[in-house]
Amino acid sequence: MINRNRLADLFKFLAEIDSISKEEGRIAKELENILSSLGASVTFDDAGEKVNGEVGNLVARLEGNADVPPILLSGHMDTVKPGKGVKAILKDGVFTSDGTTILGADDKSALAIIIETIRVLTENNLPFGPLEIVFTICEEIGLLGAKNMDFSLITAKSGYILDSTDRDGIVTRSPTAYKFRINIHGKDAHAGAAPEKGVNAISVAAHAISKLEIGRIDHETTCNIGKIQGGMATNVVPSLVTIEGEARSMNPLKVEKVMANVLNTFKETVESFRKNSPDTHLPALDIATELEFPGTDIPDNHPVVKLAQQASKNLGHALKPVTIGGGADANIFFGKGIITGVLCPGMTDPHTVRESVKVDDMVFAVRQLLEIIRIHAKEEDY
Repeated sequence: MINRNRLADLFKFLAEIDSISKEEGRIAKELENILSSLGASVTFDDAGEKVNGEVGNLVARLEGNADVPPILLSGHMDTVKPGKGVKAILKDGVFTSDGTTILGADDKSALAIIIETIRVLTENNLPFGPLEIVFTICEEIGLLGAKNMDFSLITAKSGYILDSTDRDGIVTRSPTAYKFRINIHGKDAHAGAAPEKGVNAISVAAHAISKLEIGRIDHETTCNIGKIQGGMATNVVPSLVTIEGEARSMNPLKVEKVMANVLNTFKETVESFRKNSPDTHLPALDIATELEFPGTDIPDNHPVVKLAQQASKNLGHALKPVTIGGGADANIFFGKGIITGVLCPGMTDPHTVRESVKVDDMVFAVRQLLEIIRIHAKEEDY
């Protein structure tokens, strides 16, 4: 039933449409046309306006023919750079780029797989319940599409996102992540003629950072200082430095503790420097923190997990729950009460010019989705 050549042709077609983050307009239109031709109702939310992009998130619905709760299927339309002028080359059953760009299998393999799944369902009049398709924008630059999603357009309470590299796993646990931005304000002065009249913001920052525990804090918690900017010239005492970083943990209480320690360390360091400062108000600091994404924690016995495992078992494939250290649209959906396991569409080496995807792996992903949908529609035990 699965048309392997059609699936490969669709992936190539989508991969060769430029769609870096905030520039998903053209691929969104093509996807709208395809889904509409398959009988889906398609709409777009206003997320694009909120992030200054070309288009919003695509939300489509097929009513199906079985009276069961809807299932969500999702992937993202945007790619990382270098993602313009992609040439998808198929050789020995494997797609790669020409080596000058990414391929875009992250996540266009998911888009092609979901569409081929729908085509097989509708062409063969197979049993399936309501399907809600969500193709997001701006996933690669901070899950911005999902963060700005109009969730009133979605009724499904569970489903699957295809955006993993682990063919043998379903992602069920991922961390809560916070990011922070700290500005330390000092006072400029001539570094050679009158350094004592200045307040060196970089020195203050260095003292604070030296007191922090950076890297892996324990088996489920990390902290990182990822960016530092400051200073004008070597002969000027720097009056401003900006520090950006993040903290993550599988345990929300732990990440909050790490964040509190980071912020308190900077505050205490600034206060200690101020005691010997030529200006009683300096150094000073301002702090901005943001929840980058909430964690996910899907129990192993949750129906989303058990359904995917049973479907995979029926196909002769074992599927295990896995934990990752990164985030995906699933984190945002989870925070909104929509439980989404993350499955693999077959991509390897994403975010590199060595990215690839096997057609066989995409075919398997279609089979996996079809079996999930079949079991769900028949309300079989799993």
